[in-house]
Amino acid sequence: MDRRILGRTGLAVTQLGYGSMGLRGPRTWGIRVVSDHDAERFLNAVLDAGINFIDTSPDYGASEERIGRFIGSRRKEFYLATKCGCVYTQREDHLELDHVWKPDVIRRNLDTSLQRLRTEYVDVLQFHGGDAETLQREGLIDVLTSLRDQGLVRFIGVSSSLPNLSDLIDLGVFDAFQIPYSCLAPQHHDLICRAAESGAGIILRGGIAQGGPDAEIQRPALEAIWDKAQLDELRPDDMTRAELILRYTLSHPHCQTTIIGTCNLAHLAENLAAARRGPLPLELVSEITARVGKLLG
Repeated sequence: MDRRILGRTGLAVTQLGYGSMGLRGPRTWGIRVVSDHDAERFLNAVLDAGINFIDTSPDYGASEERIGRFIGSRRKEFYLATKCGCVYTQREDHLELDHVWKPDVIRRNLDTSLQRLRTEYVDVLQFHGGDAETLQREGLIDVLTSLRDQGLVRFIGVSSSLPNLSDLIDLGVFDAFQIPYSCLAPQHHDLICRAAESGAGIILRGGIAQGGPDAEIQRPALEAIWDKAQLDELRPDDMTRAELILRYTLSHPHCQTTIIGTCNLAHLAENLAAARRGPLPLELVSEITARVGKLLG
């Protein structure tokens, strides 16, 4: 699989990464319930396929614990990213989630993550949201820097989007940014370029638009963009909608890795096959961009 250098981190990451929110377990949102047996099988299949970048979070239910339990023994085979600023309470049938920007929350998140993940360090620790003013005022960037200096974290990053992303880039302190992007949600294109030009690594999320119009869980807003832009007219006969969306994301010049969150082995195989085919032809990318851009203004 194609590998790209994740900005100034120097990490050679596979262009297709794995986002593990779907492994959150049976007692979170009740959607896409994945058993321990299936989680173990799937995580090992991800590594067996050559994917070497896994993203998780302490508020993804059982995800961190499952990663540690099922592939902790293969830790040298993959780079591991998790998040902080997360406060969560497990209720009987769901997780109650919040984000709190205090030093004790950041440190507690990392301590818990290291235990669950069965590792001595994470490769990338990311703020799970937040704005530049708050993170500076609360001294949280210094906290992450200290954790990096202690060797508990190799690189620091942030998972963000509009309207906070621009100011976070301007801080000039982050080694990596996780940013949403696809042909159905291209609003961050220019900010992705600006973040990359600063030397930071780029992790794209939502790169397959949650599965696109054919996804099991329907997302009417994204489907409306697909339909109104008449993207089926542009899709080659031998290409699925999901492949078109994923390969468009891979066509972004600064797509160093895009994390795909499926828990279905057949979908994983389809995504791997699409990634091996590489970016879309430039003329197809341009036409898709023009049609969607006209809709979104």
